[in-house]
Amino acid sequence: MIFVTVGTQLPFDRLVGAMDDWAARHPGVEVFGQIGPTSAMPRHFKAVDFLPPAEVEHYFRRADCIAAHAGMGTILSALVLRRPLIIMPRRQALNEHRSDHQVTTARWLQDDLRLTVASDTEELCRLLDERQSLCLGREIGEAASTPLLDTLRQFALTTHQNRQMQSGWSLRWRGLRSALRPNKTP
Repeated sequence: MIFVTVGTQLPFDRLVGAMDDWAARHPGVEVFGQIGPTSAMPRHFKAVDFLPPAEVEHYFRRADCIAAHAGMGTILSALVLRRPLIIMPRRQALNEHRSDHQVTTARWLQDDLRLTVASDTEELCRLLDERQSLCLGREIGEAASTPLLDTLRQFALTTHQNRQMQSGWSLRWRGLRSALRPNKTP
Protein backbone atom coordinates (compact mmCIF):
# COMPACT_ATOMS: atom_id res chain seq x y z
CA MET A 1 0.00 0.00 0.00
CA ILE A 2 1.20 3.50 -0.81
CA PHE A 3 0.19 6.28 1.55
CA VAL A 4 0.08 9.79 0.12
CA THR A 5 0.11 12.76 2.47
CA VAL A 6 0.28 16.45 1.72
CA GLY A 7 -0.13 17.80 5.24
CA THR A 8 -3.17 19.75 6.38
CA GLN A 9 -2.44 23.40 5.66
CA LEU A 10 -2.08 23.92 1.93
CA PRO A 11 -3.27 22.18 -1.22
CA PHE A 12 -0.70 20.25 -3.24
CA ASP A 13 -2.56 19.52 -6.47
CA ARG A 14 0.62 18.60 -8.37
CA LEU A 15 1.38 15.70 -5.99
CA VAL A 16 -2.26 14.54 -5.84
CA GLY A 17 -2.57 14.69 -9.64
CA ALA A 18 0.69 12.79 -10.19
CA MET A 19 -0.37 10.10 -7.72
CA ASP A 20 -3.77 9.80 -9.42
CA ASP A 21 -2.10 9.38 -12.84
CA TRP A 22 0.29 6.78 -11.39
CA ALA A 23 -2.55 4.90 -9.65
CA ALA A 24 -4.49 4.80 -12.95
CA ARG A 25 -1.55 2.99 -14.58
CA HIS A 26 -1.15 0.62 -11.57
CA PRO A 27 -4.69 -0.52 -10.67
CA GLY A 28 -3.37 -3.49 -8.68
CA VAL A 29 -1.57 -1.25 -6.16
CA GLU A 30 -3.57 0.10 -3.24
CA VAL A 31 -3.10 3.84 -2.77
CA PHE A 32 -4.69 5.89 -0.01
CA GLY A 33 -4.22 9.59 0.58
CA GLN A 34 -4.63 12.34 3.11
CA ILE A 35 -4.86 15.12 0.53
CA GLY A 36 -5.88 18.25 2.43
CA PRO A 37 -7.74 21.09 0.73
CA THR A 38 -7.32 20.27 -2.95
CA SER A 39 -9.14 20.88 -6.20
CA ALA A 40 -7.44 17.80 -7.73
CA MET A 41 -9.83 15.12 -6.47
CA PRO A 42 -8.35 11.70 -7.28
CA ARG A 43 -10.36 9.26 -9.37
CA HIS A 44 -8.00 6.30 -9.10
CA PHE A 45 -7.27 6.12 -5.37
CA LYS A 46 -9.21 6.62 -2.17
CA ALA A 47 -8.51 9.78 -0.22
CA VAL A 48 -9.74 12.03 2.58
CA ASP A 49 -9.03 15.67 3.33
CA PHE A 50 -7.85 15.11 6.88
CA LEU A 51 -7.00 12.23 9.22
CA PRO A 52 -6.57 12.33 12.99
CA PRO A 53 -2.97 11.63 14.12
CA ALA A 54 -3.75 8.06 15.25
CA GLU A 55 -5.10 7.20 11.79
CA VAL A 56 -2.12 8.80 10.08
CA GLU A 57 0.14 6.57 12.17
CA HIS A 58 -2.00 3.54 11.21
CA TYR A 59 -1.48 4.29 7.50
CA PHE A 60 2.23 4.96 8.04
CA ARG A 61 2.60 1.54 9.65
CA ARG A 62 0.65 -0.20 6.85
CA ALA A 63 2.43 1.56 4.00
CA ASP A 64 5.10 -0.08 1.88
CA CYS A 65 5.94 3.42 0.66
CA ILE A 66 4.94 6.98 1.56
CA ALA A 67 4.76 9.78 -1.00
CA ALA A 68 4.66 13.20 0.63
CA HIS A 69 5.43 16.89 0.66
CA ALA A 70 8.55 17.98 2.56
CA GLY A 71 6.74 18.52 5.86
CA MET A 72 8.84 17.78 8.93
CA GLY A 73 6.09 15.88 10.77
CA THR A 74 5.74 13.46 7.87
CA ILE A 75 9.49 13.08 7.45
CA LEU A 76 10.14 12.45 11.14
CA SER A 77 7.30 9.90 11.32
CA ALA A 78 8.66 8.00 8.30
CA LEU A 79 12.17 7.95 9.78
CA VAL A 80 11.02 6.83 13.24
CA LEU A 81 8.73 4.13 11.81
CA ARG A 82 11.39 3.09 9.24
CA ARG A 83 9.16 3.46 6.17
CA PRO A 84 10.39 4.18 2.64
CA LEU A 85 9.58 7.80 1.80
CA ILE A 86 9.55 9.78 -1.42
CA ILE A 87 9.53 13.51 -0.81
CA MET A 88 8.27 15.89 -3.47
CA PRO A 89 8.76 19.42 -2.18
CA ARG A 90 6.29 22.20 -2.83
CA ARG A 91 7.68 24.93 -5.08
CA GLN A 92 7.14 28.65 -4.74
CA ALA A 93 7.37 29.23 -8.52
CA LEU A 94 4.32 26.97 -8.93
CA ASN A 95 2.41 28.84 -6.19
CA GLU A 96 2.49 25.79 -3.93
CA HIS A 97 4.05 27.66 -1.00
CA ARG A 98 5.17 31.12 0.10
CA SER A 99 8.87 30.24 -0.17
CA ASP A 100 11.14 27.46 -1.40
CA HIS A 101 11.97 26.25 2.10
CA GLN A 102 10.65 22.77 1.23
CA VAL A 103 13.07 22.56 -1.73
CA THR A 104 15.95 23.55 0.56
CA THR A 105 14.80 21.11 3.25
CA ALA A 106 14.50 18.30 0.70
CA ARG A 107 18.05 18.89 -0.58
CA TRP A 108 19.41 18.76 2.98
CA LEU A 109 17.40 15.62 3.76
CA GLN A 110 18.63 13.95 0.60
CA ASP A 111 22.27 14.74 1.38
CA ASP A 112 22.32 14.40 5.16
CA LEU A 113 19.66 11.79 5.94
CA ARG A 114 19.79 9.89 2.61
CA LEU A 115 16.10 10.37 1.87
CA THR A 116 14.62 10.01 -1.61
CA VAL A 117 13.53 13.25 -3.27
CA ALA A 118 11.50 13.64 -6.46
CA SER A 119 12.10 16.99 -8.12
CA ASP A 120 9.11 16.65 -10.46
CA THR A 121 6.15 14.41 -11.26
CA GLU A 122 8.05 12.26 -13.77
CA GLU A 123 10.72 11.47 -11.21
CA LEU A 124 8.04 10.74 -8.60
CA CYS A 125 6.42 8.17 -10.90
CA ARG A 126 9.78 6.57 -11.72
CA LEU A 127 10.62 6.32 -8.00
CA LEU A 128 7.21 4.81 -7.24
CA ASP A 129 7.93 2.15 -9.85
CA GLU A 130 11.25 1.45 -8.06
CA ARG A 131 9.83 1.71 -4.52
CA GLN A 132 11.06 -1.73 -3.41
CA SER A 133 14.65 -0.48 -3.65
CA LEU A 134 14.20 2.84 -1.82
CA CYS A 135 16.55 3.71 1.00
CA LEU A 136 14.94 4.06 4.43
CA GLY A 137 17.10 7.03 5.29
CA ARG A 138 19.21 7.42 8.38
CA GLU A 139 17.66 5.83 11.45
CA ILE A 140 16.48 8.19 14.16
CA GLY A 141 14.92 7.54 17.53
CA GLU A 142 11.61 8.73 18.91
CA ALA A 143 13.33 11.11 21.33
CA ALA A 144 15.83 13.88 20.76
CA SER A 145 19.49 13.10 21.38
CA THR A 146 21.11 14.10 24.67
CA PRO A 147 23.43 16.68 23.01
CA LEU A 148 20.43 18.32 21.30
CA LEU A 149 18.46 18.41 24.55
CA ASP A 150 21.47 19.87 26.40
CA THR A 151 21.84 22.57 23.73
CA LEU A 152 18.15 23.44 23.88
CA ARG A 153 18.24 23.48 27.68
CA GLN A 154 21.24 25.86 27.65
CA PHE A 155 19.56 28.10 25.06
CA ALA A 156 16.36 28.29 27.13
CA LEU A 157 18.31 29.06 30.30
CA THR A 158 20.38 31.78 28.62
CA THR A 159 17.29 33.31 27.01
CA HIS A 160 15.47 33.31 30.36
CA GLN A 161 18.46 34.92 32.11
CA ASN A 162 18.76 37.58 29.39
CA ARG A 163 15.07 38.41 29.70
CA GLN A 164 15.38 38.70 33.46
CA MET A 165 18.32 41.09 33.04
CA GLN A 166 16.40 43.12 30.46
CA SER A 167 13.37 43.27 32.76
CA GLY A 168 15.57 44.48 35.60
CA TRP A 169 17.09 47.20 33.42
CA SER A 170 13.66 48.14 32.16
CA LEU A 171 12.35 48.57 35.70
CA ARG A 172 15.40 50.63 36.69
CA TRP A 173 15.05 52.78 33.55
CA ARG A 174 11.36 53.44 34.29
CA GLY A 175 12.26 54.40 37.84
CA LEU A 176 15.01 56.75 36.62
CA ARG A 177 12.67 58.36 34.07
CA SER A 178 10.05 58.92 36.75
CA ALA A 179 12.62 60.49 39.06
CA LEU A 180 13.82 62.88 36.33
CA ARG A 181 10.37 64.09 35.31
CA PRO A 182 9.40 67.46 36.68
CA ASN A 183 6.78 67.35 39.38
CA LYS A 184 3.34 68.03 38.09
CA THR A 185 1.07 69.88 40.44
CA PRO A 186 -2.64 69.82 39.87
